[in-house]
Amino acid sequence: MPKMKTKSSAKKRFRVRPGGTVKRGQAFKRHILTKKSTKNKRHLRGATLVHESDLGSIAKMLPGCGL
Repeated sequence: MPKMKTKSSAKKRFRVRPGGTVKRGQAFKRHILTKKSTKNKRHLRGATLVHESDLGSIAKMLPGCGL
């Protein structure tokens, strides 16, 4: 059997943390920022965790990460 490949888009977007949680960047923070409020942009700062209901699909995209 050939090796299972990691999805290139997933390895750029997600990081698996040591406890088994997955870190992701916030959406809606890239462009058209002039019409978004300062409060909205402030709450979009930093990274957040992937919800546990989505971990199954991410585990399929990242087969070698031990999810």
